[in-house]
Amino acid sequence: MNLFKVFNKKNKRYNYTPRYYSGKSNESPYSFESKFEKYRDINNKNDYRGSWEKVRLEMRNRKNASSSPLLIVIFFILLIIFLIFIDFDLSIFF
Repeated sequence: MNLFKVFNKKNKRYNYTPRYYSGKSNESPYSFESKFEKYRDINNKNDYRGSWEKVRLEMRNRKNASSSPLLIVIFFILLIIFLIFIDFDLSIFF
């Protein structure tokens, strides 16, 4: 058994999508599109990189940067449980 073949497996799936491929569409000649439909940015079904990049950029915002109040409450509850567990005495501060 060759160890190089075990760790260097080839891809079994080849799914190439060109950069400017607009995708296959099965449109009806009787369908009516809005005037904004052709400017909408949509990804192909097999273009995982484009869809992942779009979702990743949507999730990047300043709202996620601050700590939530629920996280702070959970932290203090866990801190109190830890202090009770190690028998911390608060009388040294008074």
